Amino acid sequence: MPIATYDQYCSMLDRAHQKGFAYPAINITSTSTANAALKAFADLKCDGILQVSTGGGKFASGQSVNNAVIGAISLAQHIHLMASRLNVLIAIHTDHCPLTEVDSFLRPLLGESAKRKKRGELPLFQSHMFDGADLPLEKNLEVSTQLLKECRELDIILEVETGVVGGEEDGVNNEGISKEKLYTTPEEMVTIAKALRPLGRFMYAATFGNVHGVYKPGNVKLKPKILQEGQIAVKNSLKSDLPLDLVFHGGSGSDLSDIHETLRYGVIKMNIDTDTQYAYTRPIVHHMLANYDKVLKVEGEVGSKKHYDPRVWMKEGEKAMTSRIIQAIYDLKGENTSLLLR
Repeated sequence: MPIATYDQYCSMLDRAHQKGFAYPAINITSTSTANAALKAFADLKCDGILQVSTGGGKFASGQSVNNAVIGAISLAQHIHLMASRLNVLIAIHTDHCPLTEVDSFLRPLLGESAKRKKRGELPLFQSHMFDGADLPLEKNLEVSTQLLKECRELDIILEVETGVVGGEEDGVNNEGISKEKLYTTPEEMVTIAKALRPLGRFMYAATFGNVHGVYKPGNVKLKPKILQEGQIAVKNSLKSDLPLDLVFHGGSGSDLSDIHETLRYGVIKMNIDTDTQYAYTRPIVHHMLANYDKVLKVEGEVGSKKHYDPRVWMKEGEKAMTSRIIQAIYDLKGENTSLLLR
């Protein structure tokens, strides 16, 4: 499973448009969760995207180092190594990076990719996300424009966002945001397309009521038609049939009908985190509760190494996470779509 080149990554996004599917983009925090995702993509012959947030990178670096950049580099290096042994293309991405962390997180990672490019290697990451959604549109575009130029020089795709994804994720809390900010306007989509399209390939997280986290049915009011309206506005304004590469954030718990509708409007990447967190944790909880007297040394007994060995219960977590990602691939119609299929 080689890491995708820039041209291959662009072809992956083009193929998603042509075939009407989207790539699950799986947030990872460890080699264990990375391995779970890699297996799912390989098993279903679907190219895939693994992504690291600042919090995920910090966690991966351990409590002694506690550095998001070091942890993200470590995870990316692991994925580069593992991907070379499997049979589909993988792109590595960094998730939400606000303006306050561009210089401390995103740019150091661009620096690592620059070093690799000088050695004739692929960039460490194939795409990065700048989250300027909480900024005025003019400032968002100013930073996005500069970052896209820097990314394009390194054969890296940039993801940007306008509108705000509600809820809370990775320490960013938008639970009290005004509802109108949860919906990107067609005018914003046209502005983004005009400013960024001449500079290089980019992905765009336009918001249509999506919310991070998971909620009971009916609590999240998605309006996928916003994406259709934006695509039509861009087509008419730019006189181009080239669709925007749209990203669906906050999809956990969404109705499958809403998900499939977004695919018709140009969503080619859907972030998945909350659902896979739960999938990984649930079998571990079951293991601990079912084997309470074996994972603990109760009343002077010695317990059972075969039950408290972390490799045993982590493997169960990995299997369940892989299964959940396989479900996501089917939900997003991505099975048997790899560019490497003969």
